[in-house]
Amino acid sequence: RYFRWWYKKTRIEKKSAFIDLLCAIPLQQIYGCPLGGIGGGTITRGWRGEFCRWQLNPGKYHYRTVIANQFTVSLRRKGQTVYQQVLSVEKPSTLQGWNWGYCGNYAFYHALYPRAWMVYELPGQNVVLTCRQVSPVIPHDYKDSSLPVGVFIWEVENGNEEAVDVSIMFTMQNGMGAKEDKSGGHWNEPFALQEGGERVAGVLLHHCTSINPFTLAVAAREKAGTVVTHLTTFDPTGSGRDVWQDLLQDGKLESPTGKSKLTEKGEVTAAAVCVSCTVPARGHRTLELALVWDMPRIHFGSKEKLHLRRYTRFFGSNGDAAPALSRYALTHYKEWERKIEAWQKPILEDSQLPSWYKSALFNELYFMTDGGTIWLELPPDSLPQDLQGPRAAELTQLLPVLREYGRFAYLEGQEYRMYNTYDVHFYASFALVMLWPKLQISLQYDIAATVLNEDLQPRQYLMCGRTAQVKLKNVVPHDIGDPDDEPWQRVNAYLMHDTGNWKDLNLKFVLQVYRDYYLTHDALYLRDMWPVCQAVMESELKFDTDNDGLIENGGFADQTYDAWEVNGASAYCGGLWLAAVRMMCKMAEVLGDTETRQKYVDILQRGKEAFERKLWNGKYYNYDSSRNHTSSSIMSDQCAGQWFLGACGLDQGELEVFPKSHIVSALRTIFENNVMGFMGGTMGAVNGMQPDGVPDTSSVQSSEVWVGVVYALAATMIQEGLVQEGFHTAEGCYRTVWERLGMAFQTPEAYCEKKIYRSLAYMRPLSIWSMQLALESKAGRAPGPSLHPQKPLHP
Repeated sequence: RYFRWWYKKTRIEKKSAFIDLLCAIPLQQIYGCPLGGIGGGTITRGWRGEFCRWQLNPGKYHYRTVIANQFTVSLRRKGQTVYQQVLSVEKPSTLQGWNWGYCGNYAFYHALYPRAWMVYELPGQNVVLTCRQVSPVIPHDYKDSSLPVGVFIWEVENGNEEAVDVSIMFTMQNGMGAKEDKSGGHWNEPFALQEGGERVAGVLLHHCTSINPFTLAVAAREKAGTVVTHLTTFDPTGSGRDVWQDLLQDGKLESPTGKSKLTEKGEVTAAAVCVSCTVPARGHRTLELALVWDMPRIHFGSKEKLHLRRYTRFFGSNGDAAPALSRYALTHYKEWERKIEAWQKPILEDSQLPSWYKSALFNELYFMTDGGTIWLELPPDSLPQDLQGPRAAELTQLLPVLREYGRFAYLEGQEYRMYNTYDVHFYASFALVMLWPKLQISLQYDIAATVLNEDLQPRQYLMCGRTAQVKLKNVVPHDIGDPDDEPWQRVNAYLMHDTGNWKDLNLKFVLQVYRDYYLTHDALYLRDMWPVCQAVMESELKFDTDNDGLIENGGFADQTYDAWEVNGASAYCGGLWLAAVRMMCKMAEVLGDTETRQKYVDILQRGKEAFERKLWNGKYYNYDSSRNHTSSSIMSDQCAGQWFLGACGLDQGELEVFPKSHIVSALRTIFENNVMGFMGGTMGAVNGMQPDGVPDTSSVQSSEVWVGVVYALAATMIQEGLVQEGFHTAEGCYRTVWERLGMAFQTPEAYCEKKIYRSLAYMRPLSIWSMQLALESKAGRAPGPSLHPQKPLHP
């Protein structure tokens, strides 16, 4: 069935599959820190400086190193050029008039997202260049964090006893190395903006496609002692000798005026901007360049609706913002860096934290911008029913929140092309709620609005072959759509299984609602979400088939582990259910709804007793209660419910859900078996381990390590006082992904012991931020009742 669907989609309709099981993206161990803020598209640079991964069309990736996109240095002494070199180790077949093949031994790369540093010790020149790459990814900032820009600050140190003239030339192809680069009709033009004593100058590269046209800008800041020159157009497919000689002659470019002509079909164009200064003997100077991409108006794959990106609120949507964006970036990056340093410094300077953790915590955040992320403006004339059907009007703050903060979506993974996949976002949402809480609240409003709707259209699901409707009423959707279709308009792009009877989605909504309220104290949000929580819990209650207060799984893979069968009561879904019931009690208490509180207190008492009776075996909670050969597997994620309760301060007190001693025993068992008993404790925690110490191979997923689940497990261990065990568990994943497998800035969903991996660049590992929340809570720094006593909200 899947193959027939795949063939029709890819070969007949000529579209890409939302999950392509037949053509996975090949692993390239090349990626470094991506450029750009949130939701305006990203351009990833490799750790060798190449521009190699492009996500300008929303949610769609283009993996291509564009060889013309380079930085070149030229040094002159006493009026003579003594050294001119492309700062690249490549030796390409085009642009052979350039001096390629920089020796990699003289270059170093460091990344701490959203910044990166490339250091070049120019051989034989006694000159050191440090290129600092900065993107505006700033917690709690909802303006600058949306900008599609990257800044390159070049620090030049001259170790010689004589002055040296230094030029940095930045070359850029018009396009992103795709076939559209040759489609014709593209053109470049120089620009300059003068304000006060500051001048920003460069070249605009207009990429005029019929769908999602954009303008690239390469710009430099001209201040006292610096000169900016440019070349409006050159052929990046030729030898490049004219550009090279122009720079070689005097360390500057000829700076022609006027626009270039339009490219012919089959022709490609590029441009160059050069910034130059004199660095005194034993002196230091700074040169500043920026790259901007302005694609303000976008269509998704269906081309039905026009959308405006978030940054258009501040810079307009006419497609002419690149000069203003360039100037803004070059005059504000210092402020961005101050804010980034103020955010990161307390963590970086904490000597109690291991250095690998500091790297992992910040570098895993790359997915917040490079997860095919979009951040859109709401049309000013929107009505609630336009957004998500007639019942959306019941959410009083839906429009105010979306109007003020926009709509946010990110992919499940670069290979799993569905927006806001909710069973996975459950894990990743900690990064959003801790750093951009308003985006988490906006996302939750979008989900809440879709909960109230149904989509009656029938469709056949690829795994079971059954036909069912796309979306049930009062049920949380799996995702809000495919960027190749029309997200928000048509939800549930996931065709593999019918998720209408999955057991975890509704519970994960309830858990996030209270967690968000606990961390943000947004009372209006809680009031709006309360009826939605009641509706999804009512839908969930039907899964308690024997009325013992505990839901049962359906004998198939009906939750986020969508290939791992589960039968009867289960540690994962049963634990999430009890945690959600506990949060319903708490929310009812805060809102003064005594009747609903009593209802859920009664369910909780019955459910706790059933959970312990059916699943506790004296050491840990069994995978499920089916009594089959894998039901006693040790699941690394068996304490997921406790993880959320602990993050919200609901893990003890009168309505304690799981006995503390049982949780600690289960975590110790997981550590001994799934962590230390798997690959010598060096690869994180395997999802399933049989009690005899052999990984559970009953499904492909039970024998995998899921990076995001491991980070969540580590957070749970920290919450429960097993701090060293938590760090050891998480370290295995970091070392495996970022060091041994070379998967920097493309952390996969899963890997196995034999270097087999699945789904590169995945959402779930953002859950590492729950480790940070656990650490801050233990240190008494996290938001919560200790800092903000929560009063009941009822009159």
